Amino acid sequence: MSKKAAYTRTLFRLHSWLGLTTGIFLILLGLSGSVLVFRTELDRYFNQELLHVSPVTRTGNDQVLKRCYETITSRYPNLDGIAWVNPDAGPTDAYNFRIYFNDARLLTYDLGLISFDPYTGAILREGPSGEFTPSFVEWLFQFHFSFQLGIPGAALTAVFGITMLLSLITGAVAYRKMLWKVIGFKIKINRKNWRTISSDLHRIVGVWSLLLNALIFFTGFWMNLFAFKAKAWEAEQVTTQPNTLMTASPDLMLKQALSAMPDLQPTYVYLPTQPVRKFEVRGYATAQSKIWGSSNSVKIDQQTGELISISRFSDKLLGERIEATFFPLHVGNFGGIPVKVLYVIIGLTPGLLSVTGFLLWWRRIRSSKRKLDRRGPVVSSRTT
Repeated sequence: MSKKAAYTRTLFRLHSWLGLTTGIFLILLGLSGSVLVFRTELDRYFNQELLHVSPVTRTGNDQVLKRCYETITSRYPNLDGIAWVNPDAGPTDAYNFRIYFNDARLLTYDLGLISFDPYTGAILREGPSGEFTPSFVEWLFQFHFSFQLGIPGAALTAVFGITMLLSLITGAVAYRKMLWKVIGFKIKINRKNWRTISSDLHRIVGVWSLLLNALIFFTGFWMNLFAFKAKAWEAEQVTTQPNTLMTASPDLMLKQALSAMPDLQPTYVYLPTQPVRKFEVRGYATAQSKIWGSSNSVKIDQQTGELISISRFSDKLLGERIEATFFPLHVGNFGGIPVKVLYVIIGLTPGLLSVTGFLLWWRRIRSSKRKLDRRGPVVSSRTT
C-alpha cells in the first residue's frame, strides 16, 4: 500500500470514528437547531392567546419597564441581571424578559423567562429555562447550547462543535476525489439497495452542506468558549449577591439611548441588578445588514443616568467585525425566510450524515466478518 493510500485510509478511519462517537449529539444538536431557527415565530404561534395583549391608552408618565423591573426584582432578590429580549414588540405583544440568576450549582444553567402584559402589569408566564413551564422553545434553546447540564454541558457542546468540524474536514479530504463530481452533478443516487443509497446520500449531502455546516459548527464552538474559562466555573458556584436596584428610570434611559443613537433599532435591553454591570441597549443600525449582528450599543450609568459610551459597528476593529457575524451565521437570522428555510434544511443534514455514516460503517463491519467466516479458523502449522 502506498503512503498516499495509507494516509487516505487513516483519514477515512478518523472520519468514521469521529462521526460514530458524536452521532447521537449530531442528531440532537441538528434537530434542535433546525427548530430554533424559527424560535420567535414558533413561540408566538404556540402561545398566541397567552402572549396576545389588548392595547389600552397609556398615561404620559406610565413607566412600563420600571414596573416590570420592580416586579421581577421583588420576586427574585438575588439576580445577576435582567434583559428585555423583545424591545421590538408590537402594540399587541407581551414583553419578554430573560432572567439571569444563580443557584450555585454547576449542572444547572441559570436562565429564566418571564412575560408581562405591558398595559396591566400582569405576569403571563414565568419559569426557569430548564423546565417546560415558560415555553418548550425556551427549554430547547437552553438545551441546544448546554444539554441542560450547566457550564459543563456548555463546554461539552463546544467540544462536539470541534469534533464535528474535524469530522467534516477529514471527510472532505478522504472524499476529495468526489467533491467536484458531486458539485458537477456527475454522481446520482444509486437505488440498487440500501448500501448504495446510503453511500451516495452520504457523499452528496456531505458535499453540499459542507461549507455551511462548517460555519455553524465553528461559530457554535466559538460562542461557547466561555465555558472553558475558570472564572465562569467559579462564578457558577457562588451565590449571587442581593440586588442593587437602579436609581435612574429604565424607561427614561431607553429614550436617552435612542436619542444618543437615533438610528439604533433595539434588539436587547439589559437591566442591571448588580453594580458591576451597566444599563445597555444593543441593536442594529438602520442601514446595517443583519449579517453584522446587534453590534451597536449605548451604555448608561443606572444610578446617575450619565451616558457612558456609544459603540458603533463602523468603529470596531476588523477582528471584532468578523466576530460580530458569528451569531447571525450560526442562527440564520440575517436573510429573511429563504435563509431560515435553508438553515432548517442544513440543520437536518448532520443527523442524516450520522445515520448514513453508521450504515456505511455497519456494512464494512459485516463485510469484514463475512470474509473471515469464509476463510475459516486459522490453524497453526507449528507443532508442539
